[in-house]
Amino acid sequence: MDPKAVKSDLVLILDFGSPYTHLITRRIRSLSIFSLCISGTSPLSSITSLNPKVVILSGGPHSVHSNDSPSFADGFVEWAQSNGVFVLGICYGLQLIVQRLGGEVRVGEKQEYGRMEIEVEKSCGIFGGKRVGDRQVVWMSHGDEAASLPNGFEVVARSHQGAVAAVEDQERRFYGLQYHPEVTHSPEGMETLRYFLFDVCGVNAGWKMEDVMDEEIKVINNMVEADDHVICALSGGVDSTVAATLVHKAIGDRLHCVFVDNGLLRYKERERVMETFERDLHLPVTCVDATNQFLSKLKGVVDPEMKRKIIGKEFICIFDAFAQELERKLGKKPAFLVQGTLYPDVIESCPPPGTGRTHSHTIKSHHNVGGLPKDMKLKLVEPLKLLFKDEVRQLGRILRVPEPFLKRHPFPGPGLAVRVLGDVTEFNALDILRQVDEIFIQSIKDAGIYDSIWQAFAVFLPVKSVGVQGDQRTHSHVVALRAVTSQDGMTADWYEFEHKFLDDVARKICNSVRGVNRVVQDITSKPPSTIEWE
Repeated sequence: MDPKAVKSDLVLILDFGSPYTHLITRRIRSLSIFSLCISGTSPLSSITSLNPKVVILSGGPHSVHSNDSPSFADGFVEWAQSNGVFVLGICYGLQLIVQRLGGEVRVGEKQEYGRMEIEVEKSCGIFGGKRVGDRQVVWMSHGDEAASLPNGFEVVARSHQGAVAAVEDQERRFYGLQYHPEVTHSPEGMETLRYFLFDVCGVNAGWKMEDVMDEEIKVINNMVEADDHVICALSGGVDSTVAATLVHKAIGDRLHCVFVDNGLLRYKERERVMETFERDLHLPVTCVDATNQFLSKLKGVVDPEMKRKIIGKEFICIFDAFAQELERKLGKKPAFLVQGTLYPDVIESCPPPGTGRTHSHTIKSHHNVGGLPKDMKLKLVEPLKLLFKDEVRQLGRILRVPEPFLKRHPFPGPGLAVRVLGDVTEFNALDILRQVDEIFIQSIKDAGIYDSIWQAFAVFLPVKSVGVQGDQRTHSHVVALRAVTSQDGMTADWYEFEHKFLDDVARKICNSVRGVNRVVQDITSKPPSTIEWE
């Protein structure tokens, strides 16, 4: 998807390292406005080439007083003014505007973190929909504060402690909020963003998923020549399936898909997924059974990152063999590889500005961003790389991917290998886990709460406990149940089941799955944990 071809005014976010930056992008897109996020230290040419109508400077953990604090490119202010571009600074972004335009930022006498109350001092500009004296609760997270403003700026809101909470220079079209309007802890934050974008900036809400589909089909057809062939490794997940369906719509049976059973799939996953591919989506898919190949390589491996690397390497080997076989049949090499890379994958793979790193810290290897072999000759087709998960599901509905398939909870690329703590080949762990997971997920569906949960799954723990089953002592395995609510998987809270539900599920598991005598629940949020156990 070419950002310049999107039929909507672009709102560009310059990322200065805030953990909430991706939320700004999401919130704006929810208003049917196209938004993109790039590094805050991007060269001016990268910004001007996108021709944004609005630029938002994100928050960040830095202080403008530090010598190595990140900043927008030289010439940005002059470019914005001469082109009538609206600029909004959030938190660190506000402080950056104040400092770079001639004001003063200093360490606050009373630092503000968490929920704070602010009061409107002037009913104009960004708070034009409010009256003087109106108050609202917002989410603050700053140690520095604006002490004196640049010429032309005025304070339009303050915190109850007297700190500057919002500023603006309407003539130059520069605005600033010291708090984070994008988080749910600022209840009126979306209203403020909506008013700013529509009423102050005059942005048009013209971004539709139908336009994304039409534009991406054009991009694919322009990229892939009439006699080129494309291959795609289908995981059975929403992302790769929607990507493959979109490419298939563009080029037809010149797309060749492969689905690999690596022995790490869920209960009857292979049969269910292949049926959907063939019956509902009519995708040309070859199924490869590589169970023995994967499990033999994983025997004795307990480190989760090592598991990921082994699995990734084996996938590439199988994928390469598939490409060679396809070349023999076609008489020419496939030219392109389809990947279901999403926008969060791209964002999380970018270095936080001001860290001095060339890449983000590795929480876990991602197969779509930076995980491919350097000598791979295939060119990438990534039709979803500017979309979030919920947007991919919208696109899938337009492409008529079955709704139950679109609503499936995310499943990790390495499969059950990262849900078996320890050696996956020991203790019949995979079979036990499949049965437990099937009971858990089916119980969630029967209770009518599947769509309220972002992801749910079972975990096989490398411990045994003493139990009593059939009036006899048992020494069997412990399994954990995890369910979380989230919007995109970047942050998550644990789902609060009713006690009766948990009681029923635990009884079903212990009565039905041989080798399990204890069930526990994971009630940890992300952060500090990840969603998967690994």
